[in-house]
Amino acid sequence: MFNKSKSPVPAQPRDNSGSAIPPLPDLPAPGAASRPAGPAVAQRGLSTLSSDLKFDGNVTGGGDLQIDGAIKGDVRVGRLIVGETGAVEGNVSADYIEVRGRVVGGVQGKQVKLISTAYVDGDITAEQLSIDIGAFFQGRVLQGRREAPAPTPAPRPAGDAAPQVISMGPAA
Repeated sequence: MFNKSKSPVPAQPRDNSGSAIPPLPDLPAPGAASRPAGPAVAQRGLSTLSSDLKFDGNVTGGGDLQIDGAIKGDVRVGRLIVGETGAVEGNVSADYIEVRGRVVGGVQGKQVKLISTAYVDGDITAEQLSIDIGAFFQGRVLQGRREAPAPTPAPRPAGDAAPQVISMGPAA
């Protein structure tokens, strides 16, 4: 009596051999519910500077970076891993820093780990610091915490006079 019609299935793109082409990793699959842009950007993964690359200049960004090559310049990212073959000649700054290779310059982060193969020549400013046995470190350590900004005094109404300070000397 009743005949339920089937909805058409969207065709997937195909390559020359006839097999289906998968969607790009940062684009949603056809027909899939779209995700908010914020988490997708945060979960893109780890960017890597491979061991055969050398980079002259500063590196900045909010993502994660693994350095297996060499950088001459400052590095400021969200999370940083300097691999065993990695080398940075400049200051590094990130929320989380793990050093397995070589850093010549200042290190600043919330959490800093020096693994046993690390070589760090420079000052470290960190809320949490971990140094494995065998790691080389030369410099100063400053335990820094992000402090809340100092409270600003409340403005006085225009009619109020500033308080006066009276100094009294010894009684005669």
